[in-house]
Amino acid sequence: LSVPTILTRMGVSEGFWHHEYWLPPGATWEDLKDSADTHYPQPQHLLLCIPGALLLIFVRCIFERTVALPLGRTLGVRDKKRPKVQTNAMLEGFYILLGRIPKKEELVSLAKQSDLSIKKVETWFRHRRAQDHPSLMKKFSEVSWRFTFYFMSFFSGLALLYDKPWFWDHTVCWLKFPQQPLQPVLGWFYLLELSFYCSLVATLPFDVKRKDFKQQIIHHIATITLIFVSYCANMIRFGMIVLLVHDASDYILELAKMLHYLKWKQACEAVFYVFAVVFIISRLVIFPLIVYYYFVTKLPLFPISCLINAFLMILQLLHIFWSYLIIQMIFSVILHGEKGQDARSDTEESDRSEAEDLAKN
Repeated sequence: LSVPTILTRMGVSEGFWHHEYWLPPGATWEDLKDSADTHYPQPQHLLLCIPGALLLIFVRCIFERTVALPLGRTLGVRDKKRPKVQTNAMLEGFYILLGRIPKKEELVSLAKQSDLSIKKVETWFRHRRAQDHPSLMKKFSEVSWRFTFYFMSFFSGLALLYDKPWFWDHTVCWLKFPQQPLQPVLGWFYLLELSFYCSLVATLPFDVKRKDFKQQIIHHIATITLIFVSYCANMIRFGMIVLLVHDASDYILELAKMLHYLKWKQACEAVFYVFAVVFIISRLVIFPLIVYYYFVTKLPLFPISCLINAFLMILQLLHIFWSYLIIQMIFSVILHGEKGQDARSDTEESDRSEAEDLAKN
């Protein structure tokens, strides 16, 4: 069966999957038909990401309980004792429905209604906010899971691509595209990455909230879209290289966060330096000058390539932004010893403030 036929049976418009949108000029879906000896990516395989994401969530729960928590306790992660909040239905109702930080006039009104002093009402809200703070152990467990996955993902991907000629010579990456047979192990790796990012989206409401919560959602959805589109258009080779370049620094950052939560100052600083170097080289040198360059110079323009190009440009702008922050922190916080105020609020923390903590620690 052709790809449009399969997707039409899945309830997707055949017009949406016209080969002129998804494939370079001159190529059709007939060119990507499976045979006895040759296999190509089939969009219906992407449905496996749903059970894959559920399985990863289950594995994560088991990992955090049986590995991360015992490891954290053994290494000395301790949660701060937080004051207990006295039950007050009226204040609790305001906290949940109207806001966690009441204004001055609201404090006066709440004090009168609850027959408490303004100072006691302020203290109640401060303790109530502290009660909702994610615990240090929860942060350590989440970071440990991401470190484990990124670490295994990067080195597994490196092992899979090490002997591929198109990994070392990116001109070969687009040779005979899109008629590039899919190796099953690469297809499974691609689906694993897609499942992981789907699991991150599914667990966002339950994970530690950060100030860039909305940006996280946008980033994960964009990543899922890129993986989905590149798989359907048989850009597996290019997609694998992009994933590997990004995974190269992710596990190092998660390790630095783990060391930060453990309060291992010198080790944290050393790992943060390594992260900064790897991040800047991989995101500002390798990605734009090698990976992206060969994408725009070797691939003809067609609708899906233009869409992917737009997303890649967005990624590169983010790379530049975060690299600027990293360099700024290195010079202002580490080299000059300047102390900056922690930008975190009561319950949230941004990636930037977490990196600032890493640098200052």
